[in-house]
Amino acid sequence: MKRLLLLAAAIPFLYSGPPVTGIYEIWAPSKTGIVWRHDNALSPRRYQPESIGPGVAIFDYNNDGWMDLYFPNSGPCDFFQPAKPLRAALYRNNGDGTFTDVTERAGVANAANFGIGAAAADYDGDGFVDLLVTNYGRNVLYRNRGDGTFEDVTRRAGLDARGLYTSAVWFDFNNDGWPDLFVGSFVRYSKELEKECMTAGVHHYCYPASYEASPSKLYRNNGDGTFTDVSVQSGIAKHPGKTFGAVAADVDGVPNFLFHNLRDGRFEEIGLEAGVAYSDDGVARSGMGVDAGDYDGDGRVDLFVANLNRERFSIYRNLGNLAFQDMAGPSNVGQETYMYSGWGLRFVDFDNDGDLDLVLANGHPDDRIEAAHTGLKWKEPLLLLENRNGKFVNRSMDAGEGFRQEYPARGLAVGDLDNDGWPDIVIASNGAGPVVLHHRGGANHWIGLIGTPPGAIVRWPGGSRFITAGGSYLSSQDPRVVIGLGSTAKLEWIEIEWPAPNRRRERVKSPAVDRYNSVGRAAGRASR
Repeated sequence: MKRLLLLAAAIPFLYSGPPVTGIYEIWAPSKTGIVWRHDNALSPRRYQPESIGPGVAIFDYNNDGWMDLYFPNSGPCDFFQPAKPLRAALYRNNGDGTFTDVTERAGVANAANFGIGAAAADYDGDGFVDLLVTNYGRNVLYRNRGDGTFEDVTRRAGLDARGLYTSAVWFDFNNDGWPDLFVGSFVRYSKELEKECMTAGVHHYCYPASYEASPSKLYRNNGDGTFTDVSVQSGIAKHPGKTFGAVAADVDGVPNFLFHNLRDGRFEEIGLEAGVAYSDDGVARSGMGVDAGDYDGDGRVDLFVANLNRERFSIYRNLGNLAFQDMAGPSNVGQETYMYSGWGLRFVDFDNDGDLDLVLANGHPDDRIEAAHTGLKWKEPLLLLENRNGKFVNRSMDAGEGFRQEYPARGLAVGDLDNDGWPDIVIASNGAGPVVLHHRGGANHWIGLIGTPPGAIVRWPGGSRFITAGGSYLSSQDPRVVIGLGSTAKLEWIEIEWPAPNRRRERVKSPAVDRYNSVGRAAGRASR
């Protein structure tokens, strides 16, 4: 499966969190009120879209300072007519560990579509976060009215092309200050195009190699609520792929696709030259979830790609000059992930010590895999990998009960659901209910930033963080930035270098520690 990467040991463990009960606790549906479950439209025939979703979006839809949750769901299509109407779910965060289902009132049920993923961003600059839902069929753009409700503006916006869409990324590729939109397309698909994949007379989900690749979409934001399809002139359409995950990051200060922004409205595909197209053995791997971040602290953005079981996941160290080296072996990532199939994932500083760790959601795409292959499982556990000077150590066994269970996981989003500065995790599972994992906290200090857009660079004495767009799989992340400070209780300054067209630098002296600080336009709104 090709993915688009849009780019515009052993030492004593010092984590200060609870040693016995685990780093994370499960927030059960009985506590949160999140009782919605995903319906994967499972059929005896095993149509491909059944196995793909769902994703999850973490975003503050009502601007009350608390992160809310959105889950897409399946719906009517050419191979599936539900016995009763299905709907997505929007849960409002009540600020006390509970959530209220506001889907119908908000108008985001997406009941007429086969929902797959979600991506949230304020595309029209009115201060309220909007929501794109990717579907099998036509995508849906929900514009946030600012009163707790949304309107479907898909057709008016020019985003109603049909296909089998997966991950979407909002990012400003032409530096005009408006978030543009990349929408990943998986394969050319319809019920009539479904392939026959059987073992001993039993249908299984076909591998992506069975299908014809389909070009993804790039839409330029016109700044007036409409978009122009620039897939052809940008060069994106020249490279049909089987896109699952997508991330946008500045890396220059299936085979995998690495699209390099030429900064003139065009992209060139440099995956082979950069060293991310194939494995070290010259084999194209599956590639589902992706993310980008500077895991080794050298000031360059590195890449992470999840693959199918027995392929090893990839962690590509940025060598500079648009060259990468897969460090799966030396980093221990390859050993820890060899038997897993990875989907949602995230670079995240789970212990707030200042470097980027990894959390991975796993599960085989074929629910009948256990009958066909010994040693493989449909449901798989999550992985929490701690970064220790560039080598990743598996912390899953003491991460809490949620990491000792197994899931048919797909989407993964990270966000601070209780505003305590510690990253919580939400997992969206195929044909099951979501899993909410609450971080129990610790003694390390942190600084939170509200208002830093994708493309910005955050610097502080002794470190830096690149703010990326997209990442994971079918999912949208808490847009706030949390910088772990370890035992440091005071910081002299923190600086934000804004992306083009602004490119100004904003320095905050003596920022508040262990709380969120508003910067840029967010600071202006907070002061009013």
